[in-house]
Order: sequence, then C-alpha cells, then structure tokens
Amino acid sequence: MITMATIHDVARLAKVSIATVSRVMSGADPVNPKTQQRVMEAMEQLNYTPNGLARNLRSLKTNVIIALVPDIKNPFFSEVIRGIEDGAREAGFHVLVGSTDGDREKAKAYMALLEESRADGLILTTAQMDQAFIEDFAARRPMVLACEYIAGSEIPCVSIDNESAARKITKHLLALGHTRIAHIMGPSNVVLSQARLNGYKQALREHGMPEDELLVQEGDFSIESGYAVAKKLLSIERLPTAIFAASDVMAIGALRAIHDHGLRVPDDIAVAGFDDINMASYVSPALTTIHQPRYEIGQRSVQMLVKLMKAEELGQAQVVLEDTMIIRESSGKGHEEKG
Repeated sequence: MITMATIHDVARLAKVSIATVSRVMSGADPVNPKTQQRVMEAMEQLNYTPNGLARNLRSLKTNVIIALVPDIKNPFFSEVIRGIEDGAREAGFHVLVGSTDGDREKAKAYMALLEESRADGLILTTAQMDQAFIEDFAARRPMVLACEYIAGSEIPCVSIDNESAARKITKHLLALGHTRIAHIMGPSNVVLSQARLNGYKQALREHGMPEDELLVQEGDFSIESGYAVAKKLLSIERLPTAIFAASDVMAIGALRAIHDHGLRVPDDIAVAGFDDINMASYVSPALTTIHQPRYEIGQRSVQMLVKLMKAEELGQAQVVLEDTMIIRESSGKGHEEKG
C-alpha cells in the first residue's frame, strides 16, 4: 500500500511550520529564500504535489466541518446534529456527518480528512479513543468535544454535568421510597457512563443505602441491551423496585422487558432514563428522564469550533449547560427540576 506524503511530512522534513509550507505553496506572503528552498527540496524529495485545497491551508479553505457520532441510529444524536448543522450554516459551513459504530479506526479515517486538508474542523461526540491520540490531534487541529469530555483535559467541550444529573434522578427515586434501585450503565470505557454511575452511587451513599453489585449491569446504549440487561435484573432473587438506565434508549428496552415479565411500570418497578429523546414522552408509560439541551450543545460546539479555526480567543473552553429533570409516569407524575 502506497502512502501519500502530506503537508505535515513536508513541514517535518523541512523543519518548518505547516503555515510556512502553506505560504511557500500559495506565494501570497514572502518567505525567507533559504527557508523556501528547504521547503521546495522537501516537497521534491517526498514527491509531494500540493492540491488546490492545500494552497489555501491558512484560510477556512473547504468550509466543511466533520461531526462524528458513535451510532447514527441512536435518536439522541439527531437533535445534536440539527444544532450543529444550523450553527454551521449560520457560519457559512457545511457538515459531513460520520457514524463510527464504535470503531476507532473508522473514527481515525474521518479524522484523517483534516490531516489531508479536506475538512477544516472536527466535532467529536464520543471520546471512545485513546486519550493520548485525541490530545495530540486536538493540539494540531481544531476540535471540540460535544456531549462528552475528558477528565483533566483542556480540549474544548460542551456538555452537561452528567454526574450531578445522575445523582439528581437517583435521589428522586430514593425520595419515592425505593430501596433497591438498579442501574443499567453504558459501556464502561465511556466517560459519560462512568460519570452517571458515579452520580448514582453518590446518591445511594448520601442516603445511607448499601451498594449491591448485582444491581449494576452494563449495557451499550442500545435498546437491545436495555432489554437484555433488564431481563437479567428481573431474574435475580430480590427484584429491584426501580431501574435507572443511563440512556432513554436503554430505558425503553427495559420498559418492554418489564412488560414481557408480566410486571407493571411504575406499580411494580419504576423506570427512569437519561437524555429526554423525543420518544421518551410518547412511550407508555411516558419516561421520567434527564433532559439534555441537545440542540444547544450542537450549536454551541460549532460556535466554539469556528473560533478555534479562526484562532480567536474562546473565553471559556469547557462549557457546562443546564440539564432538567423531567418527571413523567414511569416513576410518578410531578414537576421539572433544573440543575
């Protein structure tokens, strides 16, 4: 397999910045003759032929940004993408949406489009990749994390406080008198899954409730996993009195499993989800959940990305938006609680 040389290779060999290589190719700005000669020699040695896009490297050359989602089938991302598309359109950009299906190599293939100057920036809605790789990429290319974040990282991101939100909805179930609350968590290698699990455990500790390992089971954010994990929870000797799923999609799977088991929600088992996807208010019983401002997350992510691409000051690099607890029939009717 033949690997084509990139502008990064030229810059590395000539020992100059990518911006300097761009100036040499465009001829728009003066470059020191000796530096220019080094760049030209590096290009010749690597057999690198600049294309039209590369000549305009320093400008917003393609007017294309990439938005990567882990699963395009998951309805959670539809509103995030709508926010991204509207925000991008307002800024004069087009959006290329890619679904990674949890495949890191597929994600890296999309990200390589930025390396080849075929896109200007990236919005990543999942951090299911090697942290060192993401950190290195963000240091070289404009990138924003939407919905997710990496603990201790300075990568710009827009999200809610997942830990606090999970703690809040677990406390709601505890306040209703539930003493055996099960948790269907997302994949253990996902930051959001761990944050929501932590919030769940914090609420139990604050109420002096013991943690039962049998009541915490791992899903993968799909409706099938919600159904399968709920069936597993319904097979243990002491049934849970409530199930908190880390996503609405898994919670909907749990609703079906409980129904198939001959039990009723919320009379026999209460159920709560997370995200407030459109379907959450239409299933029966309607789902108690945490509302994420998905459209705003997408829109704010684009605004932040455009600033990065224009080398403007971000002001606030880690944006935390407000979530809302929506109480519906699956746990008992009530009110909205913001936080």
